Amino acid sequence: MRCDVLIAGAGPTGLVLALWLTRLGIGVRIIDRNEQPGTTSRALAVQARTLELYRQLDIDRRVIERGHKVPAINLWARGKPKAHLDFTDIGGDLTPHSFLMIFPQDEHEKLLIERLGELGVSVERQTELTGFSETGGHIAAELQGPDGSKQQCEALYIAGCDGAHSTVRQAMESGFPGGTYQQTFYVADVDGSGPAINGELHVDLDEADFLAIFPLALQKRVRLIGVVREAHRDDDAPLQFADVSDRAIDHLKVKIEKVNWFSSYRVHHRVADHFRKGRAFLLGDAAHIHSPVGGQGMNTGIGDAINLAWKLAAVVAARAPDALLDSYEAERIGFARRLVATTDRAFTIVSSRGKLANFVRTRLAPALLSQIVKFKSARRFLFRTVSQAALNYRGGPLSAGKAGAVHGGDRLPWAKVDGEDNFASLSLMKWQVHVYGVARPELASWCAAHQLPLQIFSWRKEYEVAGLAQDASYLLRPDSYVALADPSGAPEIIARYRDSRGLTGIL
Repeated sequence: MRCDVLIAGAGPTGLVLALWLTRLGIGVRIIDRNEQPGTTSRALAVQARTLELYRQLDIDRRVIERGHKVPAINLWARGKPKAHLDFTDIGGDLTPHSFLMIFPQDEHEKLLIERLGELGVSVERQTELTGFSETGGHIAAELQGPDGSKQQCEALYIAGCDGAHSTVRQAMESGFPGGTYQQTFYVADVDGSGPAINGELHVDLDEADFLAIFPLALQKRVRLIGVVREAHRDDDAPLQFADVSDRAIDHLKVKIEKVNWFSSYRVHHRVADHFRKGRAFLLGDAAHIHSPVGGQGMNTGIGDAINLAWKLAAVVAARAPDALLDSYEAERIGFARRLVATTDRAFTIVSSRGKLANFVRTRLAPALLSQIVKFKSARRFLFRTVSQAALNYRGGPLSAGKAGAVHGGDRLPWAKVDGEDNFASLSLMKWQVHVYGVARPELASWCAAHQLPLQIFSWRKEYEVAGLAQDASYLLRPDSYVALADPSGAPEIIARYRDSRGLTGIL
């Protein structure tokens, strides 16, 4: 019962981690205490950056085929639409996935499990991690199987993708500071009709309720996510859909024809003190949880998984030093803290009570946003932020240099020329070098000698518009972030970068 990496938790974060590691030749076991994948879900949005990373796994098209592209977002207040954000002309020059994709988490997990099965790995269900210890250069994990029997598993590393009540986090003795929102959320899958059931996303900023309507792929079916302010029920009785205030539903003029399923939950805002301790790591909800505003939670967990996967693969294969794994926390924890702070502020705006809060939410915010989105630069900023295309690791331990507008740590800018884009080679999931223009002969020789893929793109105006510099060299990590941006295009700069970070086994 040995493996390279033991993954606790088979939600999207754990499944993506298993997929990347398996693709990179690392042996994994992925376990989950539940008997089957979730049949209901809260996470819906798949952001553009996630789809870009999914393209490396060759599953972006499957998500797009099964999901629903949202053409616009609408803000309502006082029973009337107040702002309309059109997605059809936003982000088209930033990413091949310039849209918001709605793909419910339960269906999302099924797709990831399907892809993992194609690679010969299956989730071990009704198998629970009860504890682990680190000893002798490995993890000794204690598991409980479906029949209650105990078993031992030896792994080089353990990844805690086991949610807010993470056993891995508890064993790491990592704090999980933060708090819990007073409001109770509800989520419901319903069939309905009305002007807000039109394939677009609608958000009501009512004085009494908050409600978001997410379109699903099936006609007339939508997902409602709202806040329950006053549940007219006994404290010990489970909340039912009939208990939910219908004020916001009425404001959006939605007629509920059928409730397919309904659940309620409380939301926390927390970030673990540490994402790594020795051979144990925290990812996804085990590391950070926050309000659902902005549709960032699941996407951030998937980002955690891909950030860690290639680093674990390099260290397990003895091609990089253990210190490389420290960069996981260094790069992801700061983003998680900023995200929790941002979503907390946004949720406070949409859910606070009082005359001033109501005025800001129902009148000032919609009026300002309706004017702001008229400007292309503002729409681009909003899209880059929400889609996570703006996420970068500038100043991180693996980031260096600047060429054009691109810094080390930035996501590689996307550009399309004559129907082909510069992201195609990223499916290699390897370190590589991009040059836009002419590569120096000595750079080509150095890359060939070190078996480092070199991609050369004839210089075009589109690359300059994207922020790339002519004849510069961009050293890319397997996760498509720029490690080194060098305007000189000299191989000795890459060699110096490699040596200073102990990456001689990789580059």
